Amino acid sequence: MNTPKGIYQGQDGVYRWVYEMNLYTNPTILLLVLKIFFWICFGLWVFSTLLQACDSVDFLDAFVSNTKFFGIITLGFLAFCTFGYYVYALIVGGKYCVLFEMDADGVMHKQMQKGVKKARLIGAITSLAGAASGNLTTVGTGIIAAAKTQMYSSFAGVKSVEAYPKRHVIKVNAPMNYNQVYADAGDFDFVLQYILDHIPQRVSRKYTGYRPQHTP
Repeated sequence: MNTPKGIYQGQDGVYRWVYEMNLYTNPTILLLVLKIFFWICFGLWVFSTLLQACDSVDFLDAFVSNTKFFGIITLGFLAFCTFGYYVYALIVGGKYCVLFEMDADGVMHKQMQKGVKKARLIGAITSLAGAASGNLTTVGTGIIAAAKTQMYSSFAGVKSVEAYPKRHVIKVNAPMNYNQVYADAGDFDFVLQYILDHIPQRVSRKYTGYRPQHTP
């Protein structure tokens, strides 16, 4: 499978690419935040309901009252999270810039600091791709320093992969490690197929609007 123009392979064999997400039009991160808070509220509802089942004489009334209470609380949290998300998007200029590094062992998701532009990163990884092996550390220093947070997924530990090409996201899931890999439309097929070719055969696969070229 030919490497797309938007992905660069360095002398170290690592594939690198940059993805700049529009936080206003792509709901991937918002949906993730809402999902986390929903399950937190759901867990609290289950816990309090079990306590009431042990203590309450009229469990049905207590159950209805508790469900209404947590329903309102949950809706409030979700509304607050949505508001906070768009405030954050406004602060960072509506862009979420990520550098990805991928080889046969796994994929690294590096969130860039505010102010780091896609063009600057592309220039850096282009230089890295053309650098002699002895200069790799020097060339890569600026890229590493610009990373705000990072998450690494080892392909050997992956338990499931989900692909959503319309949102440009590939979810690479492992226990206590839920990584999201983003790729532009022209790069998406290559990235997903590479991941599918390097994860264990037992891994659960879910595709939405995508048909892989081949599967194990």
